[in-house]
Amino acid sequence: MTEPTPAINIPGGLQDGPRSAESDPSTRRRRVLLKLSGEVFGGGSVGVDPTTVRFVAEQIAAASDQVQIAIVVGGGNFFRGAELSENGMERRRADYMGMLGTVMNALALQDFLLQTGVDCRVQSAIHMSQVAEPYIPQRAVRHMEKGRVVIFGAGTGLPYFSTDTVAAQRALEVGADEVLMAKSGVDGVYTADPKTNPDAQLFDHLSYDEAIMRNIRVMDLTAMTMCKDNNLPMMVFGMEQKGNVTKALLGERIGTTVES
Repeated sequence: MTEPTPAINIPGGLQDGPRSAESDPSTRRRRVLLKLSGEVFGGGSVGVDPTTVRFVAEQIAAASDQVQIAIVVGGGNFFRGAELSENGMERRRADYMGMLGTVMNALALQDFLLQTGVDCRVQSAIHMSQVAEPYIPQRAVRHMEKGRVVIFGAGTGLPYFSTDTVAAQRALEVGADEVLMAKSGVDGVYTADPKTNPDAQLFDHLSYDEAIMRNIRVMDLTAMTMCKDNNLPMMVFGMEQKGNVTKALLGERIGTTVES
């Protein structure tokens, strides 16, 4: 009698281990994509501020056993490709420098999450196997199903893309239920700049069409269009108040919700 052909196991691919019940959207936990700007890591200065990163990591850890969490980090505390380009640097090279900055931030956040006892993986869109896994969407999903936090670094691995666009793209690729935009210095989306206009009012809810029509840059236009076209909701909230990151991850409505 002929022996059955064994299944081929492709690491990180669709055959990577048994399919869990959490793969079924009707039974799995809430899955979110948290976008953290590079400025968050610097605490207002260049480089990484350990106190600030620990502050964020502890709030993520508080929700990690109830929510599947993926994170996209910016690199603006080190380099901003567009700004370097404006000052004479070749744009592609400047963008790659920015991508390396996001990986440094991802590793810093990973370290502080591990210190809290949260299992965590960094995936990079640029190959750097000594410090991060390669970005493979299905592997990221499997990590989250196993309770691990996944941090995405190096943007898309290509120049000319903002980390806002990366956040929208990664959220769609891993099947996130919502994008959470953590902001410093503002607690949501307003009718005008609240720093210069005392009459500015906070939106509790906003449609993507209205945000685009009003030219409200919740995130860059490419990212907003991706979210709108794929019915992916977003919440914009201020992260300076302690506990706000945890609340947002757990689904509490704070700040402004933007959806199609």
